Amino acid sequence: MTENQQRNDDLQQELASTPQPLGTRTVTSGELLQGSKELLIIHGQCVYRLRETRNGKLILHK
Repeated sequence: MTENQQRNDDLQQELASTPQPLGTRTVTSGELLQGSKELLIIHGQCVYRLRETRNGKLILHK
């Protein structure tokens, strides 16, 4: 398991033990990206680009 995967697992466990507001949905970046490095999000009349960097960080561009 890579360091990034371990950090994600740790965060998921922490999040699972933290009460969430009713109706709040939680997804992982992996579930959103589904193996891709970027995802286009349409919000109203705008298109946003969610991109994973080489360092495993997420950047949201308008």
